[in-house]
Amino acid sequence: MVPRASFARAARRTLRSQCSHTPNNRRTLASAKSAGYSYETGEVNGIKFASRDIPGPTTQLALVARAGTRFQLFPGFAEGLEKFAFKSTHKRSSLRITREAELLGAELFAYHSRENLVIGAKFLREDLPYFTELLGEVVSKTRFTRHELHEEVIRVIKLNQKSILANTDQMALNSAHSVAFHRGLGTALHPTSSVPITQYLHEQELATFSQAAYAKPNFAIVANGASHDELERWIGEFYSDSPATPPSDFPAIETKPSKYYGGEERIAHDGGNNMIIAFPGSGAYTGGHYKPEIAVLSSLLGGQSYIKWSPGFSLLARACKAQTQAHVSTRNLSYSDAGLLTISMEGKASHIREASQAVVEILKAISGGDIEKDDIQKAIAKAKFRTLEAGQNIGTGLELTGAGLVQSGKPSNLDGIAEAIEGVTEDAVKKAAKSLLEGKATVSTVGDLFVLPFAEEIGLHV
Repeated sequence: MVPRASFARAARRTLRSQCSHTPNNRRTLASAKSAGYSYETGEVNGIKFASRDIPGPTTQLALVARAGTRFQLFPGFAEGLEKFAFKSTHKRSSLRITREAELLGAELFAYHSRENLVIGAKFLREDLPYFTELLGEVVSKTRFTRHELHEEVIRVIKLNQKSILANTDQMALNSAHSVAFHRGLGTALHPTSSVPITQYLHEQELATFSQAAYAKPNFAIVANGASHDELERWIGEFYSDSPATPPSDFPAIETKPSKYYGGEERIAHDGGNNMIIAFPGSGAYTGGHYKPEIAVLSSLLGGQSYIKWSPGFSLLARACKAQTQAHVSTRNLSYSDAGLLTISMEGKASHIREASQAVVEILKAISGGDIEKDDIQKAIAKAKFRTLEAGQNIGTGLELTGAGLVQSGKPSNLDGIAEAIEGVTEDAVKKAAKSLLEGKATVSTVGDLFVLPFAEEIGLHV
């Protein structure tokens, strides 16, 4: 019997010999290099790519496509593309893909967010040619079969039905997005049995949607731990079959700007209590809708503690100290052209009711200038740290960088974001809080509706 290690080495040698010639038609975009987390960007044959040559023996490669739930043409399409990411292609069966990945000691992954579909692999650095080729096959040669699609749809619906209906936090978050944005960003991240996706999701339409999602203007390739020149070489080699434009006989992927609406939704549930108060937030830095004062306001409000065994000293942590059975956290969810600042409360219904009143009172205090300068400085430092930490994280950095390339042709500039946050003034935070209170809020409540308050009862406009 041939040892597994010998077989893997032979496979690598074969793959390298098949991928030996250098492609034509390459051009590289000028980009300054800097140590740490900066990406070098480029374009070859119309495909945008970025690399960060982190020292080490492993590489993480991802394809980021504008094919999340916001951009799906019909319900379930983003989920369908994700589940078919490593199914059979015209060259490889799903069994062969799995076996070859195992022999090379690699991990394959695929997931979708509200805006992006991310398909990728983690592997030894020397196997970059193979996995670049594999992602190229996923883009242009995936086989969508009716039988497999039907099985995946049923399986996904059953799994999501159980998880979402049991998770009141996720239910409230989906509700908040739906109330805030209606369609587009308001589409639920995962379908359940209440969504009639079986009447929309067919293999022919999904295959055509993949051609639109994987058209060159709609995706980018990002790598951590790879030489820029080497990545450019293999992209030029293995993505020649990628369509330059979406199919002419298929609706274009929706690019209509997001619109914030606001409002209120209440869902009775006996499995837990959650309440989300949300406002228009900050978009991504690359999308032209970035508001650094929102990042600072999010850190200023806080609620969750980042120090073990301590409730923390953020404004909400101090204000909700007595509501021990209400867990409060604040986040700014950034998208390409919009954002959602969310204050989430989970726990005992009566404690959530009291905590929600504290949220509004604190926002009023901030808008009125009743805030210590020391709190502002701590919030700026925390916002800067959280931003740089997210950008430095390999997994998060892949999606952020790929999304930036697709949306604006450039990756997120972490140095620019940090400088913008450092430049936030007390007056800017005060004006941001005031504008939130004067506008329409988004309030999504799940749980014991007899106890949990309406938005009007805590002084919010919806």
